[in-house]
Amino acid sequence: MRLSSLADYAVVMLAAAARQCGASCRLNATLLASETGLPLPTVQKLVSKLSAAGLIESARGTGGGFRLARPPAAISLADIVEAIEGPIALTVCVDSARHDCAVEGNCRVKPHWGVVSDAVRSALAQVSLASLSNPPALAGAAAPVHGHAPSPPDLSSSPSPALVGESQVTF
Repeated sequence: MRLSSLADYAVVMLAAAARQCGASCRLNATLLASETGLPLPTVQKLVSKLSAAGLIESARGTGGGFRLARPPAAISLADIVEAIEGPIALTVCVDSARHDCAVEGNCRVKPHWGVVSDAVRSALAQVSLASLSNPPALAGAAAPVHGHAPSPPDLSSSPSPALVGESQVTF
């Protein structure tokens, strides 16, 4: 399963908008194209789609531009994907408007695809634009174990010999 490039670009663009000013100021397509590296026509197309979906508000003319329609914490990844792709449906048979499955009459899996699609949508709904616009946590940071903060490494003793690039693991 993979998002289309346009859905991916919409996430990139809205994350940049959230970093710039959230829902508090107006931005323009040229600025976001420059910041994200997306082609200006693509940004303009996304502005149109995202505006139609109610995720951004746009105004033309002097002082125009667009801004997020809601705070970044109130916009989910599911909202963005659905604005570009339409409803999240992993198979054709989940889409009630379509009936072009060759095995629809005999399929015993069809009743389950709705549950799976709902689970995927729920997972995407848990990710906010605010979280996507913030830098990720440090990759090497150790998480607390059972409520205790990790101890800093002891750098006073000399390390045991190891090959370059080899990790040492102790238990």
